[in-house]
Amino acid sequence: MRKYIINSIFLISIIAIIVSCQSQETIDLQNYMSNGKDIYKAKCQNCHGENGEGLGELAPPLTDSVFLKTNKSRLACFIKNGTNEPLIINGKEYKEKMPAFPELADIDVAQVMVFVTNSFGNKQGFVPYSQVSKDLQNCK
Repeated sequence: MRKYIINSIFLISIIAIIVSCQSQETIDLQNYMSNGKDIYKAKCQNCHGENGEGLGELAPPLTDSVFLKTNKSRLACFIKNGTNEPLIINGKEYKEKMPAFPELADIDVAQVMVFVTNSFGNKQGFVPYSQVSKDLQNCK
């Protein structure tokens, strides 16, 4: 009986170690997603919708992964600085101005960007804060 208990504890310990081993990128992705969701709810959801569906003619949906992938290096600029340029998403043109959010720190922009690009049917993976900071330096 004692041998059974010791073997069971050993096996449970090994399983716990294997299950708890996550890469740093996976941990960062989970943290960014959680924080990004909170920022999205506070800053973006009123226009882009709870499920990224957009707001009619005023705000485009965030469900078009083609647009998001094609413009990934510009997304941080759109979030932080807003945009006046017309955007074509799902073949539809959106001309309304997107407001800027200059109060967002670079890390906040990175987190909301990761949330958007991995929600609403999008699966684009992790974008590190360092990449978002570089993208923000290159905004026009």
